Amino acid sequence: MTYLYIKAFHIIFFTSWFAGLFYLPRIFVNLAMVKDDTTFQHLLLMAKKLYRFVTPFMFITAILGGWMLYLNPGLLKAGWMHAKLSLVAILIVYHIICGQYLKKFMLNQSTKGHVYYRWFNEFPVIILILVVILAVTKVF
Repeated sequence: MTYLYIKAFHIIFFTSWFAGLFYLPRIFVNLAMVKDDTTFQHLLLMAKKLYRFVTPFMFITAILGGWMLYLNPGLLKAGWMHAKLSLVAILIVYHIICGQYLKKFMLNQSTKGHVYYRWFNEFPVIILILVVILAVTKVF
């Protein structure tokens, strides 16, 4: 029963983490497009608060996932789990890159345009699709 509660909270926190990763780059799109300083500062504040808010969800998701693996180590023998963990590692790197882009905006040193951030925004969608397919089908 404990395992199921851990799994439920894992799903809740990874969903919350993804929500932040879907929205943060959308703010980057707007930051790259905005012309007036007041709007820029408002969007920047939103981005900073969002990044600070969702970063703990990344850690909680990883801890709960690790806890499930500890309780069910047989999962580590499955190829789909190795693929899923690799995608999670890539998503963590994506999260860190979002933080680096945020710092560049804070320093007014962003050199990327809004089109770049529109494409950048699609990456977590692809990761989510792959992770869910792997977790549900357990095929790979």
